[in-house]
Amino acid sequence: MGDWWHVLVLREIARGHVRFDALAAEIGLSRRVLSERLGRLVASGVLRRSLYQRRPVRYEYLLTDAGAALLPLLVAMQDWGDRWVLGDGSLTATTEGDSAEHARVHALVGTRLPDGLALPATHGVDLPLVSPDAAATVLFTYPGTGVEWGEPPIPGAVGCTLENRLFRDAWSDFRKAGVDVRGVSTQLVHEQTEFAKAEAVPYPLLSDAAHQLAAALRLPTFRGAGRLRHKRLILVVDAERTIRHALFPVVDIPHAVAESLRLAAT
Repeated sequence: MGDWWHVLVLREIARGHVRFDALAAEIGLSRRVLSERLGRLVASGVLRRSLYQRRPVRYEYLLTDAGAALLPLLVAMQDWGDRWVLGDGSLTATTEGDSAEHARVHALVGTRLPDGLALPATHGVDLPLVSPDAAATVLFTYPGTGVEWGEPPIPGAVGCTLENRLFRDAWSDFRKAGVDVRGVSTQLVHEQTEFAKAEAVPYPLLSDAAHQLAAALRLPTFRGAGRLRHKRLILVVDAERTIRHALFPVVDIPHAVAESLRLAAT
């Protein structure tokens, strides 16, 4: 990780750019240097090559378990940059309308979620981010339930239980509209399962404790209560995994829940 090009290569592979031409286009690195860096990462056991075409021979570059274990480091570096380089150093779970985080989230509209990305869920299995049986999926990230944020609390962090309750109470309206809902936090599955049982949450909660989603979409995070956590946002994703709408920052939680239903149903 002492080589800056290695960091950029791993960042783009985490975002789903796993083929050589896509990596070269995204990073702007010469083909010779990119080939050299990929070779080093494969030799070190961080990446593995997977054949996807025989004539001519072409490979995809995929994260190994060792490579996936570096994702929290990438997210932490981004979090540090958002707070201390692009921001004023304030610890917050929200953002301003003219911030780099705001621009990055809203630039996701029109892009597709990476293939094959699934997260551990309260239903006991890994689930894809988008429901295969719904016309659209509302994907909302939140900092965490049952967390003491201290005094004074971190701005924007409070309200996770309220948000889940509002989605729960509107669940029948979402289903009537053919829309599914998935909540995502960096809490562990057993923590989410206990909360879902206590609150009778009908939709799955997904655990991004390994920061796969945060790294794939470069989602804004903050460090609170000893853990990197998602800032609160809502994405409306269609059946083809294309992000159609982004709500961020989410300040008025009841309005945002209602708005996500309206956007997903139209």
